[in-house]
Amino acid sequence: AVVALGACSRRQPPQQPAQQVDDEAARRAEEERRRAEEEARRAEEERRRAEEEARRAAAEARNILAEMVHFDFDRSDIRPDAQETLQRKIPILRANPGVRLVIEGHADERGSVEYNIALGLRRANAVKDYLVGFGLDASRFETQSFGESRPLDPASNEAAWARNRRAEFRITSGGDNLVLPRTSE
Repeated sequence: AVVALGACSRRQPPQQPAQQVDDEAARRAEEERRRAEEEARRAEEERRRAEEEARRAAAEARNILAEMVHFDFDRSDIRPDAQETLQRKIPILRANPGVRLVIEGHADERGSVEYNIALGLRRANAVKDYLVGFGLDASRFETQSFGESRPLDPASNEAAWARNRRAEFRITSGGDNLVLPRTSE
């Protein structure tokens, strides 16, 4: 009877290895699923980082394009500090050929209304000419003057007048997806 019982037990195929194969396949499938999820999470995170960086760069480019330049009393020539400001705009304008700007010229309250309108226009045109001198298309810039009608500072003193003698920049088109060119430092 013992021999017969022993013989019966040898005839049954072992169940353990088949179960191990199924468990191993399930474990590999789960690892592969986790790897795929992790890769997808990393790709989404990278996409979000890239979008955020593009938003930051576009905002920085808009801020640079909006930087005002100032002028000396009764002058329309570009001062050295204004040249530095304008030089920061040039690579952005080159990298974004669809950008169009209005350059608004302003004056302080001294002088007649007519004189200040003309002075504001000379200032706006001086800025335009400076930018065009670096190879930018003149058709990308429109100039206008507000003379003394839109002061930044309404006070009547030298500090206020200095702030009011300026050219301002307004993006009229192409400012939605600005690219900030990389600097070679």
